[in-house]
Amino acid sequence: MTADKDIMKPIAPAASASYPSAEHVSTGLPINKVIRVKTFSPEEWESFTGECISSLKDLYVSVEPSGGAGDMGIDVAGYTTKDLKGEWDNYQCKHYDHALAPSDIWIEFGKVIYYSYKKKYSVPRKYYFVAPHGVGTKLTRLLRNPVELKQEIKLNWEKHCKNKITESESIPLEDGLLDWFESFDFSIFSSKTVVEMIEQHSKTPFHSVRFGGGLPPRPAVPHPPEDHDVTESRYIKHLFNAYTEHLGTPISKLEDLSTASKPALKKDFLRQRERFYHAEYLRNYARDTVPNGTFERLQNEIYHGVVDIHGDDHADGLARMRATVSQAAQIPITSNPLASVVQTQDRQGICHQLANEDKLIWVSTDEEL
Repeated sequence: MTADKDIMKPIAPAASASYPSAEHVSTGLPINKVIRVKTFSPEEWESFTGECISSLKDLYVSVEPSGGAGDMGIDVAGYTTKDLKGEWDNYQCKHYDHALAPSDIWIEFGKVIYYSYKKKYSVPRKYYFVAPHGVGTKLTRLLRNPVELKQEIKLNWEKHCKNKITESESIPLEDGLLDWFESFDFSIFSSKTVVEMIEQHSKTPFHSVRFGGGLPPRPAVPHPPEDHDVTESRYIKHLFNAYTEHLGTPISKLEDLSTASKPALKKDFLRQRERFYHAEYLRNYARDTVPNGTFERLQNEIYHGVVDIHGDDHADGLARMRATVSQAAQIPITSNPLASVVQTQDRQGICHQLANEDKLIWVSTDEEL
């Protein structure tokens, strides 16, 4: 017993080889992306695949998920025509705890051959297997050799396909189906590696949310063009109404500000346009980097942060606009995925985007002014 006490010593954690950051303490060490996808559920893996394929806009005009019971072997389909009747590619999602082997997917070969024979859909242009653990050696060899793949599917049809393609009937490989099988192009079958999928996914607005790591650098915002775009007409009208009420002089165009009693308002107008353009470029940036609806939620957050100030009594429309824009600049953005890239001009410019949609107006009787 005395000897055991000498052997049993308190366990102490080993010293870290690096200095942990505050972020590490909050979220833990980063997980490698290749490892992270292996933790996805089958449903998440299929959604991840759909997100990847949706970025291939030079290949597909529409991407349709079809997984689930009765999918006839289609998981995620990329179509090259809007009517979904032209060429298409199928991405078969397999989320197993091991690399894909031929025995895992004989049935999938059988489904596409049978259902295309029955004209439930046309033969896909390409048929990719995608799996978080990748494709094993034997299946990789078969996918690279269509002649051998055809022979192996034929040998395994009786055991793996005949009574498993549908629950309602047996599908022997004979007669017309056998003729279809013999003429089938087995070179359409191949696979995508996990690294290829992650690389493709990095080009989508879903990537930062799924994998973290922050947003890409935000491009610089150019100065607004001298001529107003037609899409700016509404918020500019509201600005001119505010200047009109403030000056007591009709303002309907930029030149009117130059000759008005307070030409400093021309600088104010140019500043508001600059803010509007900031918000517009943030909208475009959000479209490419974060999921749909993220920017609209930011706009809504700004709206609720300023609407009470906007509704207060103000000396005139210009005072209302300035108070509202100033309030927007004070709103802390903490929970929106865009928080790390939002600048003060964006918050202020969103007020003018909201004015462009008549959700914020500076003079309530603007139509009469």
